Amino acid sequence: MATITVIIIHQPYLQSYASLPLPTIFLHRMKVTEHIANAQGKTLFSFEVLPPLKGKTIETLYNHLDPLMEFKPSWINVTYHRAETMFKKRADGSFDKVEVRKRPGTVGICAAIRNHYNVDTVPHLICGGFSKQETENALIDLNFLGIDNVLVLRGDAEKNEPNFVPHKDGHSYASELLQQVVNLNHGIYLEDDIQSGGKTKFCIGVAGYPEKHFEAPNLEIDMKYLKAKVEGGADYIMTQMFFDNKKFFHFVKTCRANGIEVPIIPGLKPLTTKKQLSVLPRIFHVDLPTELSLEVMKCKSDEEVEQVGTEWLLQQSRELKEFGVPVLHYYTLGKPRVIQNVVKELV
Repeated sequence: MATITVIIIHQPYLQSYASLPLPTIFLHRMKVTEHIANAQGKTLFSFEVLPPLKGKTIETLYNHLDPLMEFKPSWINVTYHRAETMFKKRADGSFDKVEVRKRPGTVGICAAIRNHYNVDTVPHLICGGFSKQETENALIDLNFLGIDNVLVLRGDAEKNEPNFVPHKDGHSYASELLQQVVNLNHGIYLEDDIQSGGKTKFCIGVAGYPEKHFEAPNLEIDMKYLKAKVEGGADYIMTQMFFDNKKFFHFVKTCRANGIEVPIIPGLKPLTTKKQLSVLPRIFHVDLPTELSLEVMKCKSDEEVEQVGTEWLLQQSRELKEFGVPVLHYYTLGKPRVIQNVVKELV
């Protein structure tokens, strides 16, 4: 059963809320798995956003999301970002090594989105760049804010580093991060002297790779690790982007054959520039179908590429919806208008 959180609105702000419908004031907390169960087979929509760059306001994010809210997304994912090592030049010509988080604020942004739009949020949690203690504190904050969903990921290697290196006091694998969240759900904290600690109730998602994780030797071994995460407490799987539905269908079939029965949510991204023909395979380790690649190569401008990418994403979405996926999850990442045009054809 969903929990209802009552917001107490102070007098100076009361007038601005007076015209809002009742659901905007009373927020209904639901887990990802509850959204899926309540849909009774209907395909839901969800979107993913980046936190604004440091120095930008929350309004930049609202402007990004506003065009998409007409489709009543079941939740919004918010990515999490580690600090980057940078070198700042001193007046004497030497350099200072500093760490900068260019996109901070994931926890606060999730709370802001819930309050602004009355929609559930799913913050990402990553291993890279964060200690176990920092992760536990973030989870406590999320719990206090009434956010009951997380997506746990290992995260990428630090910029300009060839391999992933864990924080000295952090986790090396997503499975370890998953275990920390599961432990907190059972009231087990990092400090041994906390007895009978308060239990959280996070719904936990993990990543799946229809084309296998690029570090896995093969899909079978990758599937073994994925099954271990599900057996370790993962409630659902969110996939890496893909552009060939046949690979997703095969991935789902393989999961089910291996006894993985949790919901599998496809992650979808529009192709919008010719440059992405080389960037996406290099950064995200995904293949682009020959048919799509040839059509993009014919384009004379990125505007034409966006048209091709929009049509491809629409066709993908229709096939996946027909297949019966529980949710169509879109990585908006700066292209809300493209996503808006696609989803408008699906509702």
